[in-house]
Amino acid sequence: MNKRNIKKVAVLGSGVMGSRIACHFANTGTEVLLLDIVPKDAVDSKDPAARNKITNDALTFALKSNPSPIYDKRFAKRITTGNFDDDLAKIKDCDWIIEVIIERLDIKQQLLEKVEKHRTPGTLITSNTSGIPINAIAQGRSDDFRKHFCGTHFFNPPRYLPLLELIPGPDTDPAVLSFLEDYGQRILGKVTVLCKDTPAFIANRIGVFSIMGLFHAVREMGLTVEEIDRLTGPVLGRPKSATFRTADVVGLDTLVNVAKGLKDNCPNDEQNALFAIPDYLQQMVEKNMLGSKTGKGFFFKDRNSPKGDILALDLNTLEYREQVKPKFATLEAAKKEEDLVKRIPVLYNGTDRAGEFYRKSFHALFAYVSHRIPEISDELYKIDDALRAGFAWEMGPFEYWDAIGAEKAVKDMEAAGVKMAAWIGDMLKAGHSSFYKVENGKRLYYDAASKSYKPVPRAEGVITLADLPDSSIVWKNPNAVVRDLGDGILCLSWSTKMNTIGAEVIQGLNKAMDLAEASGKGLVIYNDAAVFSAGANVGMIFMMAAQQEYDDLEMAVRTFQNTMMRVRYCSIPVVVAPHNLTLGGGTELCLHADKVVAHAETYMGLVEFGVGVIPGGGGTKEFALRLSDELKEGDIRINRMRERFLTIGQAKVATSGHEAFGLGYLRPGQDEVIVSRAHQLAYAKQCALDLWNKGYTKPAPRKDITVMGQEGLGIVYVGANSMLSGNYISEHDALISEKLGYVLCGGDLSEKTEVSEQYLLDLERKAFVELCMQRKTLERLQSIITTGKVLRN
Repeated sequence: MNKRNIKKVAVLGSGVMGSRIACHFANTGTEVLLLDIVPKDAVDSKDPAARNKITNDALTFALKSNPSPIYDKRFAKRITTGNFDDDLAKIKDCDWIIEVIIERLDIKQQLLEKVEKHRTPGTLITSNTSGIPINAIAQGRSDDFRKHFCGTHFFNPPRYLPLLELIPGPDTDPAVLSFLEDYGQRILGKVTVLCKDTPAFIANRIGVFSIMGLFHAVREMGLTVEEIDRLTGPVLGRPKSATFRTADVVGLDTLVNVAKGLKDNCPNDEQNALFAIPDYLQQMVEKNMLGSKTGKGFFFKDRNSPKGDILALDLNTLEYREQVKPKFATLEAAKKEEDLVKRIPVLYNGTDRAGEFYRKSFHALFAYVSHRIPEISDELYKIDDALRAGFAWEMGPFEYWDAIGAEKAVKDMEAAGVKMAAWIGDMLKAGHSSFYKVENGKRLYYDAASKSYKPVPRAEGVITLADLPDSSIVWKNPNAVVRDLGDGILCLSWSTKMNTIGAEVIQGLNKAMDLAEASGKGLVIYNDAAVFSAGANVGMIFMMAAQQEYDDLEMAVRTFQNTMMRVRYCSIPVVVAPHNLTLGGGTELCLHADKVVAHAETYMGLVEFGVGVIPGGGGTKEFALRLSDELKEGDIRINRMRERFLTIGQAKVATSGHEAFGLGYLRPGQDEVIVSRAHQLAYAKQCALDLWNKGYTKPAPRKDITVMGQEGLGIVYVGANSMLSGNYISEHDALISEKLGYVLCGGDLSEKTEVSEQYLLDLERKAFVELCMQRKTLERLQSIITTGKVLRN
């Protein structure tokens, strides 16, 4: 059983989850059959549109939602819609059938009884239940059905949350689970976690416990909703929506139902009482204050206020009030530490109320997860994997525990009267002081059953930077590291705030190319941080511009350009593997690579216009070069020129790796998109090797770039003046537009002319520095640095 077996998938149920699961399969190139019930008012109708209305409306709604569930709107054509009455027989041609209907056991069983009449023996059949026992759902079905049946719990939204929990039934064939683990990782880009058939499985069991603990702690410790969200957001390595904003988005009624389910179904849970609904939460549900879906929850947007103020709920009065910005000394101290692993002890050891909150929260979490082994999982790493992938935590519970120090936390918990599972004490008594460790390039976890360390399983063909031994490091400076990936391929990665590119990263890029050219076969540029790169170091640019050190600024821009050109004309292949935010200089780095292997969730864009400049690291030059190549292929000159100009001028950012092709950031037939983040580095390495093995030859600098000169400039100037006259852009926007057009068109040339890359780089650098001399550009730079917001002045 391999990936070629899954050519067509049937998704039964087109609700919020079903429609979005269908979209994600379409993202991967799979043909999808999406079915749901016939509307009551269309039971007697013969019109397919009327009978398929529920499915079609659900899919249309999903495709219009933001963020989008699909990488590219064109991929929606891979989805065929229908209904259970007319089209269920079509599932006989499907390789995988996924049930995603209402969470009621009787209704699921009724549908699956019908499914069995049409399902081809040997076809995979799974349920997306979030809590109904898998064993119960499969009761009454045939041996072949039960053999190929299990739970596949996707997390919402399926495109963005990578967790896929696999829950076997008592009769599930191990080969089915093995296939789904591999397929989920490689093809769907998921973190697959094999779970036991216990209430809420792994992620929701721990995640909802954590949320309910915070719901109780907010009152017990006299904290506010703003304070809890500030304490449990990015500073802790959690999403910006933190706790209460997340609850509003998910829906308070949904959280209450899950909590009640856990309380009812886990009577022997030592923390069963914690799943009781706090009085204020029960009152909110009764008053229909359910969060985003009703417009009121823990937060409320006051549309009557001039700026649409977002008010916070006072949990004592259930009245809305203005938010008060939380201030804690512990958070101020934590700001100084960029590394999350090092920041956690700062939070934990705080001496104010924030420190007290963290100790209480961590102790409760640590004790709870210790008692869940072996109840919900035999292996502790699965709990960490599930929380990271399902709740977007940057660290799992046991990883937090290691960051604080297992022994220290245990002593503090014992002093506070917090009871842990016995295996924790056994582990420490045996001299094992951490839940994880790395030995010989392998990450090991402590196994409670064998009382020894075992390797954390890695899928075949996966390379993880964190697991590479120190001996793989061939060079480093404070921010950049060059590692040997084996087979003659080196890898450059770096770690700065938002992974911006400054002097030390530029040094790292050049050193990596030096080393690869001297004795290697290729270079991969990749990192495992949250974002690939937010671009050049804006703070450095602002400082030089504000101090009018224009010669230094010109030299810095020249150095960046030269480094990008070296990437382009290196004597060995250079492959860039971006993910997530890839902006400004990060995009320019990709534009100059031999090949880009972009993760599907890559948000790429030349966004310099927003800070008052044009792309100055070769990005504008590269767009002019690509425009020239496109024109030679017979494109309509003016239309293509306008498209490329607007991509930069409107700072367009691709919302997926696939969308980056349409914006001109990626090259069809040359660059690729990979869905699996786990496999990205290994695949990029293989691509570099393939380029070398095919007889890689260093490219020759381009001197044949056709620019439009005055013909193009006329289009730019007329467009800018028109937008300015209509008050669509400011005077400074118009100035930037003219500078951008000047470079793209090759300057004030009387006719179409062939120019060199260096000619365009010189124009680009000159325009960049001149814009940095403008007061309004300095204001824009300062706004980004101080507030993180784009200023339109």
